[in-house]
Amino acid sequence: MPRKPNSMYRQISGQAYTRKQYMGGVPQIRISAWDVGDLRTRFPLKVHLIAKEPCQIRHIALEAARISANRYIAKQVGNAYHLKLRLYPHNVLRENKIATGAGADRISQGMRAAFGRPVGTAARVQAGTKIMTIETTEANLGHAKVALRKAGVKLPTPWRFEVEMTKVK
Repeated sequence: MPRKPNSMYRQISGQAYTRKQYMGGVPQIRISAWDVGDLRTRFPLKVHLIAKEPCQIRHIALEAARISANRYIAKQVGNAYHLKLRLYPHNVLRENKIATGAGADRISQGMRAAFGRPVGTAARVQAGTKIMTIETTEANLGHAKVALRKAGVKLPTPWRFEVEMTKVK
């Protein structure tokens, strides 16, 4: 059965469902890396991708955003950056799968015991939450903004940039 569209899970509704030890199997998180680039160097500039509205972001969308930002900035600036994904998808998404087609009325239970099975995970994001950060030099500020714009397109919420200068010791 195909995965349902993200628009069904975008809105935050109800209590968070996060206790994995009580669930009989939750799909694996697809995020392969949280920190990418030069992890040891301290860079003087941080560019943050910040959510404007509250929403839920699926782990698949977070990974797609990370891949697109990392691919662009790695091609442009080499290894002079540190990209950090700042969210962890704790919330488990459930789906009550209903059979369709011929004979489905005999197979499907409808809304009887419609709690749903785990189908994925998502991160609950409030307005003003930092989703992703790129640390780099001042010369690469434009490339960092373009990389985060490419990542923001993959996310289900409006977003903005915030540039922060840090002192390097």
